[in-house]
Amino acid sequence: MVIDSHHHYWHYDPVEYDWIDDSMKVIRKDFLPEDLSGTIHEAGIEGVVSVQARQSLVETEWLIGMANQNQFMKGVVGWIPLIDLNIESYLERFSSDKKLKGVRHVIQGEPDPDFIIRPDFNRGISLLNKYSFVYDILIVERQLPNTIRFVDNHPNQVFVLDHIAKPLIGQNQISPWREHIKELARRENVNCKISGMVTEADFNKWTAEQLQPYFEVILEAFGPDRLLFGSDWPVCLVATNYKNWADLVKKNILSCSKEEQGKIMGDNAIRIYRL
Repeated sequence: MVIDSHHHYWHYDPVEYDWIDDSMKVIRKDFLPEDLSGTIHEAGIEGVVSVQARQSLVETEWLIGMANQNQFMKGVVGWIPLIDLNIESYLERFSSDKKLKGVRHVIQGEPDPDFIIRPDFNRGISLLNKYSFVYDILIVERQLPNTIRFVDNHPNQVFVLDHIAKPLIGQNQISPWREHIKELARRENVNCKISGMVTEADFNKWTAEQLQPYFEVILEAFGPDRLLFGSDWPVCLVATNYKNWADLVKKNILSCSKEEQGKIMGDNAIRIYRL
């Protein structure tokens, strides 16, 4: 089965989604399951993992509810308050929702540069494995050194790095991202989504050639057993359409065997998220 391991839904609100600036006007509208189902079909995608876009329990419950009503939604990565003293009560509550496969916190947006290594946050992370939840890491490239320290505190936790840690593609800058990614990838409990790359480049001027070095780094660092295809729809629409992105990923993994391509395009997501 071909799986898109990363996309979002929302009812657009200019306050809640204030990060959608004037350069991203095309996504200032609602995006819901009925909008995605035909899009993935055209691209040959059979199932999706739906990821939180707001840090809200209401959003997590909303995603789970839609997943229970839409067969192509195979799993959800939601948000729960990981720094809450009563975090385990939330984990116990949501462990009965079989569609919830993982959790995520928007680390990239935290004003505290050391948030990811804070004791209260790490206490919450330390409980995820008990309930078989994956943790999605959402950071930007400058946060990689602390992220390596963070991962080392949780050797038994399954991690998935979103958007290849958002390197400075628009500036054609590959170091020190490349060196940090290779170091992070030495931790075998860390996986990586091939997603979010076009929106780290110039929305209107990016090229496939510009992205190729970044593809090469992650293919070498993580290998075909720990990479997952993700669209980052609808965010990707500010720079490309869904099928173009899927086709570009497929083109950049042609050096892999058919079996390895199958892992990247779905089998790994099924295994890692227990879809």
